[in-house]
Amino acid sequence: MKINGVFIEDTFAEAFPMKATRLIVTALNETWAGHAARAMTGFATSVIACGCEAGIERVLKPSETPDGRPGIAVLLFAMSTKELTKQLQNRVGQCVLTSPTSACFAGLDAGDPLPLGKTLRYFGDGHQIAKKFGKTRYWRVPVMDGEFLVQDVAYMSKAIGGGNFLILAENQAAALDSSERAIAAMSKVANVVMPFPGGVVRSGSKVGSKYKALPASTNHRYCPTLKGVVDSALSADVGAVLEIVIDGLDVESINEATRVGVRAACAPGRKKGVIAISAGNYGGNLGPFHFRLRDILR
Repeated sequence: MKINGVFIEDTFAEAFPMKATRLIVTALNETWAGHAARAMTGFATSVIACGCEAGIERVLKPSETPDGRPGIAVLLFAMSTKELTKQLQNRVGQCVLTSPTSACFAGLDAGDPLPLGKTLRYFGDGHQIAKKFGKTRYWRVPVMDGEFLVQDVAYMSKAIGGGNFLILAENQAAALDSSERAIAAMSKVANVVMPFPGGVVRSGSKVGSKYKALPASTNHRYCPTLKGVVDSALSADVGAVLEIVIDGLDVESINEATRVGVRAACAPGRKKGVIAISAGNYGGNLGPFHFRLRDILR
C-alpha cells in the first residue's frame, strides 16, 4: 500500500487500557482559559515518568460551556483510578484554582465519579459554599479575585493509550513538516489528544533497558545514527523518524485520528522526502488493542 508514493508498512500500533476524564476549564476570555488549560496539561507526555498523559482536546464556544464563558476541553489519562484521582486533584488545584477568573467543570456526563470540588473546596478554609442545580452540586471557593466555581465531581471512563504511528523521512525537516501536517488534521478529531510537545515525539521508546533501574529506553531500531551498529528497522535512505502518540476515549476515535493523521502526513509525498509510515508495537505482548495501519486506511 502506498499513498502519494509513501509506503504504508503492514504493521500495527499496540495500545493498552487506561482510565480517562474530560474537564472543561472556563475563564473570562479564551486567553485565560488557555493559560489554565496549558498549565494543567503540562508535564503530561508519558506515564513512564509523568504520572498521567494529558492534552487540550479543543477550544469551546461560550454556548458549549456550563457557565456560558469561553472554555477549553482537556483530557487526562492515567493507568489507574488512584493515579487519575491524584493527578486530577494536583493539577486542578495547582493550575486552575490558581489561574485568574477560572472555573472548572466535568466534561463527561456519566461514569465513575472522581472527587473534584469535593476535595478542592477545603482550600476555602470553611468559607466555601455549596450550591446545587438539579442533581449537580457545585462549590464556590473564595479567592482573591472573587470566587472559584468548581463542580463537585468529575467522571471517569475507560480509555486507550499508546495508539501511534511513525513517520520515516529522508531528513529531519521532511519528518517535521509531515508531522505538523498530521497534527493539524488530527486536532480536529474529537475524543483524542496527542500528549507530546506539539503532538510529536522524537524519543520513541521500547520496554526495558540494559540498565535495570530504567523501565524504558530509546527504541534503538528506529534511531538513524545507529543503523550501522544495531539490528536497524530503517533503510539506508531514512535519516529521521518522528512518532505521533494518540490517547483516546474509544477505538473508533483513535482509528479516525490515525486515518486522517496518516493521510495528512503523506500529503507531501515521496518526492518531498516522506518515505514510509510505520507503527510501534511489541509483538502484541504489551496491550490488547491493535491498530492495523492498512486496515484503518482502507
